[in-house]
Order: sequence, then C-alpha cells, then structure tokens
Amino acid sequence: MQLMNATKNTVLAARLLVADRFWSRMVGLLGKKRLPADEGLLIKPCSAVHMMFMRFPIDLLFLSPDYTVLKTVENLKPWRCAACGPARMVVELAAGTVARTGT
Repeated sequence: MQLMNATKNTVLAARLLVADRFWSRMVGLLGKKRLPADEGLLIKPCSAVHMMFMRFPIDLLFLSPDYTVLKTVENLKPWRCAACGPARMVVELAAGTVARTGT
C-alpha cells in the first residue's frame, strides 16, 4: 500500500505497512535499526505512541477515521510519547518526511 498527501500530491510512503492486529500494533517498529525514507507504518486503532526502546526518531501523523490529518509530530525521539485524543490511526514515518513533503 502507498500513502499519499492528496493536497500536495506527494508520496509520503511508497511502502506502507499496516499494523491492525494486537501483536503487530504492540511490536510496531521495535527492533528495527532505522525506518527507510520511503516506508511507513499505519497503526490502527491508535491515538497514542510511545518510543520506549526505540533506536531512532520518527515523524507521526495522527489521523481521523476518514484519514484526515489531525496532528503532526516531527522528529519524535526515543523515550518520548505523543498522543491525540480524537485520532483513530497513527502513521509512523521516517524523521524528516513531514517537513520534506510539506504535510
């Protein structure tokens, strides 16, 4: 699956993985050494993210059920948290993606 910014007509992730089951949501990106610039992870349902035990910073997009961006978090570093109460999904992207694409 691919993730596009429809307003800017830009690709945010050429390869978007989906974590929609208990175990895949729990594991997320843990254990990875980095997230390639063209990849992302859609976690659903989800309205908060923790970076415990992560090795690299990421950008986040908090989404509504209709995939509207409710909040962006750029360069979230390991051992930090971020949340958006009304969000139903979160996309984790390589750090710098939000700025690079103007999302």
